[in-house]
Amino acid sequence: MKLKVLSTVCLLSASVLASAQAPVVELKDPHPTSPEVWDKVTATGFGWGSIDVRYKIDAVPALAKTLSLYGWKGERVNAQAVLVAPEAVESFSFTVSDLKAGKNVIPATAVDGYFETYVMGEITQQGEPDLAADRLVKMSSMAVPAKTVRPVWLTINVPGDAVPGKYKGTLTAKCDGKALTIPLVLEVGKRTLPAPKDWKFHLDLWQNPYAVARYFNVRLWSKEHFDVMRPIMEQLAAAGQKVITASIIQHPWNSQTEDPFESMVGKFKGIDGSWKYDYSVFDKWVEFMMSCGIKEQIDCYSILPWHVTFEYFDEADNYTHSVKMEPGSKEYDDYIYSFLSDFARHLKAKGWFGITCLAMDERPKDLLEHAYAIVYKADKNYRIEGAVNYYGPEVAERMYDISFAFREPLLTPEQLASHHAKGNLVTFYTCCNPERPNTFTNSLPAESAILGWHSASAGYDGYLRWAYNSWVKDPCVDSRFRTWKAGDCYLVYPDGPSVRFQRLMEGIQDYEKVRIVREGLDTKKAALLDAQLQKFLEFDWDTATDADAIKLLNDSKALLRSLEK
Repeated sequence: MKLKVLSTVCLLSASVLASAQAPVVELKDPHPTSPEVWDKVTATGFGWGSIDVRYKIDAVPALAKTLSLYGWKGERVNAQAVLVAPEAVESFSFTVSDLKAGKNVIPATAVDGYFETYVMGEITQQGEPDLAADRLVKMSSMAVPAKTVRPVWLTINVPGDAVPGKYKGTLTAKCDGKALTIPLVLEVGKRTLPAPKDWKFHLDLWQNPYAVARYFNVRLWSKEHFDVMRPIMEQLAAAGQKVITASIIQHPWNSQTEDPFESMVGKFKGIDGSWKYDYSVFDKWVEFMMSCGIKEQIDCYSILPWHVTFEYFDEADNYTHSVKMEPGSKEYDDYIYSFLSDFARHLKAKGWFGITCLAMDERPKDLLEHAYAIVYKADKNYRIEGAVNYYGPEVAERMYDISFAFREPLLTPEQLASHHAKGNLVTFYTCCNPERPNTFTNSLPAESAILGWHSASAGYDGYLRWAYNSWVKDPCVDSRFRTWKAGDCYLVYPDGPSVRFQRLMEGIQDYEKVRIVREGLDTKKAALLDAQLQKFLEFDWDTATDADAIKLLNDSKALLRSLEK
């Protein structure tokens, strides 16, 4: 029953996101295909594509007329179809039928259907601009220019109580009144995937509420702000997100995004020199995120901001000061100790202390040592979280939740086991590197799914990424940014998900399936699974082709399915 409710929430969130839809604007393709490829295309066509392909807007693709999918009960299963238009189509729409297996039905309402729109990204290695079919938009119809293609994306939300079997249905495109229909088969297995809130995968995608306020032009922390954020954050909760991102210091990462993170805690120095703190914004944000379904952990950034500059309002001179305080200095110690002592008191009063982490990411070891001393002086039971890529066990011992760069695990299997034995978490992260695998706008879609498999192969608890929705100036049109690679700043759009985000969820589901299947395997079959997982750790991304990566992913899925029985 819980799984059924979850599917309803997913569909509701998708419809609310669609109501905030931005107009579809697509920039000119900087690398156009020769129009001669269209000479032999005489009629509008519609067929199944591969979810591992980003179809170029003006190239004629090879498509299939049939598609067979497989999924567990409670799983979200993806598919991609493509319309090929040699002549202009003024109105293109599509519908999915009910999927039927005898008397059993998966209703059409369980399928989320999206048009894919083209966003400007870049060819990662060269940095050249390049369009990518990435944004997923719910709308009633689209016009399709002559000699272009239009991909559509389906996500089937298999009900948790679906009866196992082969379900058959159709996907129909309507092009200026003419119907083009292709068959769809979904086999539902006997296994059940838990609801996202019960997934063990520790997903930590940093949220940026300030980007939402700017993009939708609403007053920060107003009712309108929370209203437009809700479907965006419920979408994140439906992916199994575990962590609330809170900024407790002004601009903890300088201004590395279009919308810098402000402090959610006001700091005031009284006329008598005493300190007071205003937690009203912090409390509203945390309570809101919990109401969206994200409630396991609160990560607070950061008592070690990149600029080591701290703000407070001084009542004596009626002025907001911005003061550089080096960790280890008396000024820093006094400022941070007073704040953290009172913060611990407040968190305990709210019942949040046990799920809160003081987050310090990618900071030099000497600064961390100063911070540790103040943290534990303020309250010895504070938890610490951080992403690090410089050092391993000596830092991991101090951290409840630690994340390593993709290429730098920094812990031996024995040290990893020791960390886990204490009930602590270990994840990995990608950011502006590595180039592969990653979740950039133009990344191979399979790379997003492979991230979940990598976490399973390395014995990690999950995945961290620094930007769920730190949108650039015009995210629905151009994903490039002045500092980072295209798409590095966000995984979803203001009005819906991306191909990258859907495939990332696929990989997370696979992680859960690996965990569940492993529990019932005998020694021989467990060895087969471990050998396949080892291939992800040994995979040479510097020399491997995209086809190699896709094959590794699909071979692993096939083996896992064979082991389910």
